[in-house]
Amino acid sequence: MTEIYRTRVTGAGPLAVSFLPEGMFVTFGDNAPEALLEFCFIIEMNKSTAPLRPGQVFSVDGRAFPITAVGDVARQNLDALGHLTVNLKGGDRAKLAGSIHVSSDGPAPDLKVGSVITIDEP
Repeated sequence: MTEIYRTRVTGAGPLAVSFLPEGMFVTFGDNAPEALLEFCFIIEMNKSTAPLRPGQVFSVDGRAFPITAVGDVARQNLDALGHLTVNLKGGDRAKLAGSIHVSSDGPAPDLKVGSVITIDEP
């Protein structure tokens, strides 16, 4: 596999985990708007080295989730803002332009400060 993106969680708003039972989570760089900060996992700002697409693998601390759909501006938002909405319920169409959908047959990832997020090309 070829890694095309890597970041680390550096912080989390007090309500960031509240979306996990609903099958989603949100990331943002340290430039997150104040109104959204409490709902986001804050990540180091890094740029991807290739377009995001279905078939790639999104991982949290080595736990792999196949990407099933990618919104039209997901890469742009991730690279410029660290912003990404990750939907854990799969599906072949992104519900939001800045989201990715991944397939998960188990519990939500255990995101925490220090977690490493990667996207790999198989």
